[in-house]
Amino acid sequence: MPECKSGPELRQLPDMVLDGDEPVFNEPWEAQAFAMTVSLYEKGQFTWDEWASALTAEIHSGEIRDYYRHWLIALEKLVTAKNLTSAGALNQREQDWHDAAARTPHGEPIEL
Repeated sequence: MPECKSGPELRQLPDMVLDGDEPVFNEPWEAQAFAMTVSLYEKGQFTWDEWASALTAEIHSGEIRDYYRHWLIALEKLVTAKNLTSAGALNQREQDWHDAAARTPHGEPIEL
């Protein structure tokens, strides 16, 4: 997990569940989405205030989702708004993952 002590202020994020100063994850993909976000922030692709605003907007969008689904959608919207990728590229990657999962035997790691 990325080092956060000198980085982003996690308490600034709406509904973030923390154990002490560390985020709580229920699934591995949640930790990966978290790590991608922190990595992009650390690379200067967006400010932490921009991220907090994007996540807040998604959480208050009226859509009923679990926390990290909101997180992932907010990240997708922010990276497309910042022209870091396109919606089409994200959709293609999602389809690639679905295709890879469909051809992967149960219990085996999914490879693209």
